[in-house]
Amino acid sequence: MAFQKAVKGTILVGGGALATVLGLSQFAHYRRKQMNLAYVKAADYISEPVNREPPSREAQLLTLQNTSEFDILVIGGGATGSGCALDAVTRGLKTALVERDDFSSGTSSRSTKLIHGGVRYLQKAIMKLDIEQYRMVKEALHERANLLEIAPHLSAPLPIMLPVYKWWQLPYYWVGIKLYDLVAGSNCLKSSYVLSKSRALEHFPMLQKDKLVGAIVYYDGQHNDARMNLAIALTAARYGAATANYMEVVSLLKKTDPQTGKVRVSGARCKDVLTGQEFDVRAKCVINATGPFTDSVRKMDDKDAAAICQPSAGVHIVMPGYYSPESMGLLDPATSDGRVIFFLPWQKMTIAGTTDTPTDVTPHPIPSEEDINFILNEVRNYLSCDVEVRRGDVLAAWSGIRPLVTDPKSADTQSISRNHVVDISESGLITIAGGKWTTYRSMAEDTINAAIKTHNLKAGPSRTVGLFLQGGKDWSPTLYIRLVQDYGLESEVAQHLAATYGDKAFEVAKMASVTGKRWPIVGVRLVSEFPYIEAEVKYGIKEYACTAVDMISRRTRLAFLNVQAAEEALPRIVELMGRELNWDDHKKQEQLETAKRFLYYEMGYKSRSEQLTDRSEISLLPSDIDRYKKRFHKFDADKKGFITIVDVQRVLESINVQMDENTLHEILNEVDLNKNGQVELNEFLQLMSAIQKGRVSGSRLAILMKTAEENLDRRVPIPVDRSCGGF
Repeated sequence: MAFQKAVKGTILVGGGALATVLGLSQFAHYRRKQMNLAYVKAADYISEPVNREPPSREAQLLTLQNTSEFDILVIGGGATGSGCALDAVTRGLKTALVERDDFSSGTSSRSTKLIHGGVRYLQKAIMKLDIEQYRMVKEALHERANLLEIAPHLSAPLPIMLPVYKWWQLPYYWVGIKLYDLVAGSNCLKSSYVLSKSRALEHFPMLQKDKLVGAIVYYDGQHNDARMNLAIALTAARYGAATANYMEVVSLLKKTDPQTGKVRVSGARCKDVLTGQEFDVRAKCVINATGPFTDSVRKMDDKDAAAICQPSAGVHIVMPGYYSPESMGLLDPATSDGRVIFFLPWQKMTIAGTTDTPTDVTPHPIPSEEDINFILNEVRNYLSCDVEVRRGDVLAAWSGIRPLVTDPKSADTQSISRNHVVDISESGLITIAGGKWTTYRSMAEDTINAAIKTHNLKAGPSRTVGLFLQGGKDWSPTLYIRLVQDYGLESEVAQHLAATYGDKAFEVAKMASVTGKRWPIVGVRLVSEFPYIEAEVKYGIKEYACTAVDMISRRTRLAFLNVQAAEEALPRIVELMGRELNWDDHKKQEQLETAKRFLYYEMGYKSRSEQLTDRSEISLLPSDIDRYKKRFHKFDADKKGFITIVDVQRVLESINVQMDENTLHEILNEVDLNKNGQVELNEFLQLMSAIQKGRVSGSRLAILMKTAEENLDRRVPIPVDRSCGGF
């Protein structure tokens, strides 16, 4: 059963014996012009998608149930699994894909958002004369160029600055970056260049000035990872693949091959997580593309299978956009413990990460306070002392589990690879593991090649190079202008829709509600500070969104950008989804609570909220305590020792500020640590102490009280002596 054809990854054959196959795929040698020709070739082979729109989830479930046998059944709806489904269906194979959660719910939505070849891997390849690392970089650079071409609405080149603080490092890094350009060849996005100290500070004014020698700027790609994953899955569905999320594989089906007498995997018993219904999906070949959960599926096939996945946790944090320039990233090549940290603009925010620590496999990874503080400390080392890097400015945080691959027969962990592995078990289960986001397409190609070879399937070569993903074909950089002109959307909202849905943005715009304002005419926002609109919730259901978590984290990216904004939008999102999906009140409440738990644990809300608790220390100077007490007593005029909504309303009315009672309740509740309906002096001092230490930022009560105090102090009494005392 050995897989004879040379592929880019490592092939594990039979009972797990490792055979490293050197050699590049034919596509690794293609240049930009050749890649364009490859698209023409692909277009000649592939007819238009069989579906103008992806079939509904209900229709997909019926297809899964009523198809006697598929050629390929893919388990896992991440980038690699969705890529396998797209590669298989475009070769003419009858294809199915099942995912126990949502598409991209795991690692594929929790990346650094980069499409890159790997500068640090090239450095290792050169320093250690490692040909395998070199090939991996070469392949990734080709895939980077392809991905930027097939999904132009979701991806774009991004300049990344490498600051240099020692003179000898300048030529050292310069040679390395130039080699990166050279390896890319005609797939180079834009040539790297050197900046003087003054020019570097012009491009990145937040940078640490002391001892700065200069900087080197190189280019990689950036994308919206969850939306990219979804585009791959939707494209596969349009070409005819039966794809279904929230379908869990309970067990693998097996049968005896009458010709060889061997027991072979022949499908899977699947369970609809939403309804509990179970049925069998039969297939000639089953592919395991479950990322960190690779070994759990392999053990369904063979309980004694040796582990090949060694998971590693990568934590990222999101900070306000003012921490980085709008169009320039930063790379810290040597942190205090040797890890690499990226500091990147994304969706008008700033992403910082990532960590790299061993972890247990879990469907719900949680970012730790230790990892968050590690990233913050590294960021402080590179930013100017004028920029106060505050813990309270972490708006969201998440942990993703990298499915690193290791040789099960190795005595140590030195065999861990960033490359991918195709494993073929004795019963014919094909596992694709390892790799990285950028190379999902070539991983899928290798996997389907292995499936065709092993199971004697009738299919031609891969046709996914140059094949546009959903939304990319008719997208243009000026598409958003038509949205503004034709539908009366705000420019910011139109730009967001074009960059998220590509040429499908018009369908979302058609669903947009009338605002009742002079401008914008349509497009009611879910939250005021983000361009997401209510119509996206309705359209998200057409994209297989089944839960409120799907909507806040993957159809929109609110949870990844600001957990508090996501929580604010949740009630309206649940209401809109409930209307479309016929949820009763119990179901709506269940969805609301589940989504809040997701934000609290997986998106860093817990770590954020723990910065201010009823056990927080008060660390203030005596002069500060006196100043804050005076501010507090301007609201607590009755000297009760606490502030209520009535007290705040009274002060606001005195300075002619109106605020509704529900908003005031929310504002006070953020600081009401013992939840007794009032803010006591001690709680207020704890808040001000946390703000001074940078653990808390953007407290609405603190800003409101400071503003009110300043307005009260500015009020000048009107003299009345010349009007006889006012009588």
